[in-house]
Amino acid sequence: MGTNGPIALITGATSGIGFETTLGLARAGGRIVMHGRDAQRLARAAETVRTATGNKAVETLAADFLSQAEIRRAALEFAGAHERLDVLVNNAGAIFPDRRLTVDGFERTWALNHLGYVLLALSLLGPLRAAGEARIVNVASGAHRRATLAFDNLQGERHFAPMDAYSRSKLGNVLFTYALAPRLAGSGITVNCLHPGVVATGFGRGMPGLFGLGIKLARPFFISAEKGAKTSVFLASSPEVAGVSGAYFSACRAVPSSPLSHDEAARERLWSLSLEQTGCEAALS
Repeated sequence: MGTNGPIALITGATSGIGFETTLGLARAGGRIVMHGRDAQRLARAAETVRTATGNKAVETLAADFLSQAEIRRAALEFAGAHERLDVLVNNAGAIFPDRRLTVDGFERTWALNHLGYVLLALSLLGPLRAAGEARIVNVASGAHRRATLAFDNLQGERHFAPMDAYSRSKLGNVLFTYALAPRLAGSGITVNCLHPGVVATGFGRGMPGLFGLGIKLARPFFISAEKGAKTSVFLASSPEVAGVSGAYFSACRAVPSSPLSHDEAARERLWSLSLEQTGCEAALS
């Protein structure tokens, strides 16, 4: 379990799918960088991974991804410490019970779940390119199938419902994957997205009303976080998907995503808007 293997960065790695993805990749060796919001919780999680896997090359990167300045700082910190990045797993995300704006003026679900993926991936293109062959893995959700894409309500400006906002952000993950993949063709960087399954994590815990009650009642029927991480680990490490890019996976195989996710006009409009909202217009130039 040395430090000569691939370097992987997993966001939202302190619990749930992110933590199990970290365990899976750490067992394979290489260097692991775990991202989390709470530095103390992150340090405990990293020590747990080291002990459980025998891989001592597990580092931490603390940042609150609800702030774009924090995402940029984290990307710079990573690039300053590592000559390359072989695997980026965009996993950090949440569902929020009410509509509030971040310090940057974006609705929290949109900011964290969608714009966070865009900004981090594009901010790390330098280290990804330096790897020669690298992978971006975007953890989306089957919830994207229920989403609509009204551009005047992307952030719940006209109507906000927690699950609608979450589903819309996950559709954003799929559309971002489909937009980025052809733009990275020939670079050695692949980008894919996935549905992890309906997983028994902290998702929806503490949500009010019928939604929170429904999650609580359904939780015993959800799959474990370990099973939910299998497709993330597969896309991050399996030789079976070397060179595969621009696909949506579930249960470790490519499957069709929603019809709306294949709307090219919507994809390109969202791509342009996302670059504008993250200040990444020049990222691929």
